[in-house]
Amino acid sequence: MTDPTSGVRSDPSMAGRENRPMTITIQRSRGWASLGLRDIWEYRELLGYLVWREIQGAYRQTALGMSWLFLRPIVNMLILSLVFGRMIQVPSDNVPYPLFSLAGLLVWGFFSNGAMRGARSLVANINVISKVYFPRLIIPIAGASSGLVDLGAAFCVFFVALLLYRMPLRVEMVWIPLFTLVALGCSLAIGLWLATLSVKYRDVEFAVVFLLQAMMYLSPVIYPVSIVPESIRWLYALNPMTGVIQGYRWALLGIEPAPGPEMILAVVITIVGMIAGAYVFRRTERTVVDLL
Repeated sequence: MTDPTSGVRSDPSMAGRENRPMTITIQRSRGWASLGLRDIWEYRELLGYLVWREIQGAYRQTALGMSWLFLRPIVNMLILSLVFGRMIQVPSDNVPYPLFSLAGLLVWGFFSNGAMRGARSLVANINVISKVYFPRLIIPIAGASSGLVDLGAAFCVFFVALLLYRMPLRVEMVWIPLFTLVALGCSLAIGLWLATLSVKYRDVEFAVVFLLQAMMYLSPVIYPVSIVPESIRWLYALNPMTGVIQGYRWALLGIEPAPGPEMILAVVITIVGMIAGAYVFRRTERTVVDLL
């Protein structure tokens, strides 16, 4: 058919299509896509901002401010050295106990701070969650990752202690980033599970303190693995932080044995815990605003 005014031929089958509403089908994502990992990468600038806000919030309105990044590992090392190194005389595998304890406190402080911040992340950020959309998974990731600044400050203290005790640097220190990554995954896994539970049960925020305290005594932070009875070491190795702390002491101080099967087990447990925690978290975040 030709329009007599314009001379343009029109197709009758196209008539009325321009006025039809567009149909959009929303389907539930499945598999890895349901975790929204691509969205997290797109919001990476927001992730960096939340990490920095977590760091500032931890030391806001304190008299010494960011100095606590350095003072906390020093004070913890002195207390442990006095109580367990001097009074109780816990063995330290032929290494000065202050260095032995500080090597364990490095990674344990990073893990525990990340797990604690991740556990309270949803409740602490309810004002942001209720006002604007962004991948909620970013919040516990920011809480767990914020401990990297604390870890960097603690490493500065540790290297000063190495100089005081005239201990050399070791080539094996190149493995430290790998052990740190496993500790980060472990803190994130715990943070995801506890953040999900804290939405329904507010007392989880109080229980996490006792949980981390119990985990510290079940981890070789203040004592070596060598004093653990052989009959229960396989059970002891189910704690992922056991392999991580052993790896730190081996890389930093040369304390044997080198990481072996327990480290592989720690990686497997951490990965499984992260994936399961992420799926549970994603299922809960749909109703998080209503519950909070």
